[in-house]
Amino acid sequence: MAQKTRATVVLSQAGVPFTTVRYAYEADSHHIGLHAAAAIGEDASRVLKTLMVSVDGKPACAVVPSDGELSMKRVAAAFGGKSAKMLPPAEAERVTGYHVGGISPFGMRKKVPTAMEEAVFTEASVVTNAGQRGEMVRLAPEDALRVLGAVRAPLLA
Repeated sequence: MAQKTRATVVLSQAGVPFTTVRYAYEADSHHIGLHAAAAIGEDASRVLKTLMVSVDGKPACAVVPSDGELSMKRVAAAFGGKSAKMLPPAEAERVTGYHVGGISPFGMRKKVPTAMEEAVFTEASVVTNAGQRGEMVRLAPEDALRVLGAVRAPLLA
């Protein structure tokens, strides 16, 4: 049975239908999202990674397919900013309350603006981290967008 995480609690409280998916997390994997996709037998374009960024000095969250490369120019534009860069891992963990490799867009310690890659909305369901390494949730991308209060935007290079 899957463990409850802050992310699954948020989804349950929002009345969002989701299922949990577990896999054997490998800490030394350089591409965690791609490893997760392979481990659960899912196309990498449907397994989303949660990337913590800084836009004009303020934290934000970008949710994109695990096989995609983030465009910082597009990220800045999505949030109405001038520049964007990745948050250092320690700062990402402080803002989210999750460990790198287990960061979920749901249930972060601090609410931050969030954008989701527009290409994922062609999928019936997507899989994203549930707030614990090796624990994921499968849900409709529209439900994720609604619960996160996120914007749809082109974020990939």
